[in-house]
Amino acid sequence: MKDNLVVFNTLSRKKEAFKSINPHRVGMYVCGPTVYGDPHLGHARPSITFDLIFRYLEHLGYKVRYVRNVTDVGHLENDADEGEDKIAKKARLEQIEPMEVAQYYTDSYHFAMDKLNVKRPSIEPRASGHIIEQMEIVEQILEAGYAYESNGSIYFDVEKYDKNYKYGVLSGRVLEELIANTRTLDGQDEKRNPADFALWKKASPEHIMRWKSPWSVGFPGWHLECSAMSHKYLGDEFDIHGGGMDLLFPHHESEICQSQIAHGQNPAKYWIHNNMITVNGQKMGKSLGNFINLEEFFEGSHKLLEKAYSPMTIRFFILQAHYRSTVDFSNEALQATERGLSRLMQASETLEKLKASDKSTENVQELKSAMYEAMNDDFNTPILIAHLFEAVRIINSVKDNKAYLTETDLNELKSVFNTFVFDILGMKKESDESGSNQITEGLMELILDIRAKAKENKDWTTSDSIRNKLNQLNINVKDTKDGAEWSIEN
Repeated sequence: MKDNLVVFNTLSRKKEAFKSINPHRVGMYVCGPTVYGDPHLGHARPSITFDLIFRYLEHLGYKVRYVRNVTDVGHLENDADEGEDKIAKKARLEQIEPMEVAQYYTDSYHFAMDKLNVKRPSIEPRASGHIIEQMEIVEQILEAGYAYESNGSIYFDVEKYDKNYKYGVLSGRVLEELIANTRTLDGQDEKRNPADFALWKKASPEHIMRWKSPWSVGFPGWHLECSAMSHKYLGDEFDIHGGGMDLLFPHHESEICQSQIAHGQNPAKYWIHNNMITVNGQKMGKSLGNFINLEEFFEGSHKLLEKAYSPMTIRFFILQAHYRSTVDFSNEALQATERGLSRLMQASETLEKLKASDKSTENVQELKSAMYEAMNDDFNTPILIAHLFEAVRIINSVKDNKAYLTETDLNELKSVFNTFVFDILGMKKESDESGSNQITEGLMELILDIRAKAKENKDWTTSDSIRNKLNQLNINVKDTKDGAEWSIEN
């Protein structure tokens, strides 16, 4: 299966056969959250996307070192080289320490990701804990002649880099066009070129987060942290660098420039970017009033939400689209996802109760191969999910005695269905956490026992009344030769 895996590489803009630099280990670095606000749907998509990739690579037998950073310093407003640090601004407004802000929202992010069943990475470094490593890279780039000092700040010389290397290899940006379309902002007069980006910024008197360096008391540029931390934990070159498409430029493009000069090469073999989430066709943004954080989804407390949606509904909703496609939120789409997820979970329970036959009328091996083909084709979850619903059809057909599986095929179906639904897609039975599933099972067993006794006593009025009441609650009761079966209809 390893040899068949292909991924879309943003660097080459085409699918490539995946071959790990180290055949026994995969190094994956993903840009994590900037922790200055509540986690939202935009945080959920990359987290779930790379959780899926992490899970699948491990399933294929790779030993994965997954590094996902936390940005807690140096990320200025509007992703610029001037302005206020996002975390420091929040701290100033709330009159608390910046690290209190960072810790609070890091905990909030972890809490939301745990609900979404996103696995923790192997290593989760913070930018503030790697200031020395970032300063070392600045020194290396200065020594190589690709950076310059201006008023205590250090800037990367993009024009010089473009002459000797090629700027824009990841994003396709052309430097001349970039310069022509870049307006001069306040404070940018200390740059030689408006396209140059900060490696180190001298702190203004009011700037809270600051460190002593050979050039000034200041703080690192935003792009520098990922170059420093990915190199420390994964080396000069690693396999996968991931993040949202909004990071492709300027963040990831700048990382390539930094790593090329400091370490002599592009840091990653494969660059993978997930696409954005829109709301009713519009980009999500606070100014548009359509910005919804995850807790509002779970509680149904935002004005755009018709109801609360469970974490697994959100996860399944995101996975129903290919990671390179946009996902458009609407209540209708989430409610359709909810119904589909309910069918999948119901089939999982039904699967465990099926009985084997002495023949098979369904090709389980063919279905299994199709599932792997979908995942091996650039992690194509929409096609995988379509195959899983084909498995749901088979499960329900076997339950209704319209199809048959031998014991070998039935065990294989159980294995492949549970592997892809729970281990790879990362779904879980949410009701299991509170015990409500066990309560429902127990209550239904009690109700059906009462109905069975009524039938034994030929009390058809009570028997029919119980069945009709359950039907009104969308609970279907089916009498079989072995007793009664029930299911929730959507």
